[in-house]
Amino acid sequence: MCGIFFALSRAGYVTPEANTKQLLRNRGPDSIGLHQTCIQTSSTSTDKASTPVYASFLSTVLALRGSDIVAQPLTDEATGSVLCWNGEAWSISGNAVNGNDSQLVFTKLLEACAGASHTSTDKVVRLLSSIRGPYALVFYDARSKRIYYGRDCLGRRSLLRKFTSDGTLVLSSVCDNASGEAWNEVEADGIYSVYLGLVDSASDSFRYTHIPHRRADQEDISGLSFTLPFPAMNRSVPTEASSQVPGVVDQLTSCLETSLRLRVQRVREATSNQVRPGAKPQASVAVLFSGGLDCTILARMCHDILPPTEPMDLLNVAFENPRIHSNLEPGISPYELCPDRITGRSSHAELIQVCPGRNWRFVEVDVPYTETQAQRTAVMALMHPHNTEMDLSISFALYFASRGNGLRRTLHDATAKPYTTPAHVLLSGLGADELFGGYQRHDTAFSRRGYPGLIEELELDFNRLGKRNLGRDDRIISDSSKEVRFPYLDEEFIALALRLPVTAKCDFGIPQISDSEDPARLLEPGKRALRLLAWRLGIHRAAAEKKRAIQFGARTAKMETGKTKGTNVLT
Repeated sequence: MCGIFFALSRAGYVTPEANTKQLLRNRGPDSIGLHQTCIQTSSTSTDKASTPVYASFLSTVLALRGSDIVAQPLTDEATGSVLCWNGEAWSISGNAVNGNDSQLVFTKLLEACAGASHTSTDKVVRLLSSIRGPYALVFYDARSKRIYYGRDCLGRRSLLRKFTSDGTLVLSSVCDNASGEAWNEVEADGIYSVYLGLVDSASDSFRYTHIPHRRADQEDISGLSFTLPFPAMNRSVPTEASSQVPGVVDQLTSCLETSLRLRVQRVREATSNQVRPGAKPQASVAVLFSGGLDCTILARMCHDILPPTEPMDLLNVAFENPRIHSNLEPGISPYELCPDRITGRSSHAELIQVCPGRNWRFVEVDVPYTETQAQRTAVMALMHPHNTEMDLSISFALYFASRGNGLRRTLHDATAKPYTTPAHVLLSGLGADELFGGYQRHDTAFSRRGYPGLIEELELDFNRLGKRNLGRDDRIISDSSKEVRFPYLDEEFIALALRLPVTAKCDFGIPQISDSEDPARLLEPGKRALRLLAWRLGIHRAAAEKKRAIQFGARTAKMETGKTKGTNVLT
């Protein structure tokens, strides 16, 4: 994982302010590099000579893959091309990527730009659309004098953009917002490019070209486009309710296991030589753990993948909320009353029961109200340009959970002792609700309009995944030198979920029967396919756990008295 900063200016080299630079270092503590180059451009005005444009590339690196720390920005002496890469390319053009991916991505980009300049853009876009995994990048093709930038098709990595008053273009993984100038997220809707071979001298700003997304199964559209790895959602409406679709649980289990293997194995090998010989194994991966269905499935499946001697850290966050906890009796912990703490402990106990050989570390991240208020400004800066009460509630939960600072107890000693997770990779269950109908609104859509209404709601949820909160979550979590990974948002897993008929995912036409011996009837309809998967894995209590939003489970929502709505804009 990396922090990216890029600036393109006519006035001179631009570098990040001290606070922004520190935020970038928080994302990438293993190395920092700066590369600057002056690009000679031609003017569109016939009476003006060529003018210089000053490009600054800065990258910080958290080394998670490969046996060496690969410093960035990556530069090519022969051409002058430069890459800032913040991503995980699990495969390129169908070929698995083993070890560090940044140098391979750069090599592939250089190859794409080696031919005629009029075909290089097409090759670059086709290459980027063949990458499976999250990323944000800034790439300068010096041969054609073209800057490319963008995010993966789901927007799983942050990239912000602003134009300053003098027309300077700035891209950054984070912003401190101290200048008051407007930052916006680069939309996860394709790739953007800036051509510097010919610059409009009459314009203050640099003009960019947007290369949009399209699905592979769409009819041909004019112009260059970025091909998405997903099919259209299966919109077939069943003639009768049927929760049993043969082989679905097998397919989901196999595909999710493949996704997890990519994300939890061979983590941070470049720093393994720093571990003292003979030291006890440490957790390389932690789970953002509410005890709900989605995260407990991930923890349970990790048990089958990781070495049995490696501990698994379960990060469970709970907040003191004065609106709810103001009149507690002495000796009552506000944290133990949080719904996510209760379900977290229940699912932790079930994991110990089902997988007794694993060291399951339940990390109690308790956040006093005073600490929440002390970090409010920092959290608001990280989540910017998102700025609602709901954004802040969710960001608080992710910010403190990802730090991994808390208490833990052992089976042999119930005394809570301070503990900080050593894991730099965090697993999130995000995406499961959107793909498998886990929200109350999916039930409501079915009750109002049947299967067509349910399919519409699922399609809406999926289509706005890249436009909503993934960039925000990346900025919040990465500030703790952690990388969040989303196994349910693996491209192959998403494609499988989209191809399945709606009744295989969440059949609200088959009502729940609470005393049935058939798990397909016993478990509630929302995310029924994942519930059946959990049931097969032996985590029956987790399979029956109801959906609860993180801000309500951790008690970060509505900390102040009075009427507030999640959509209220913060001041």
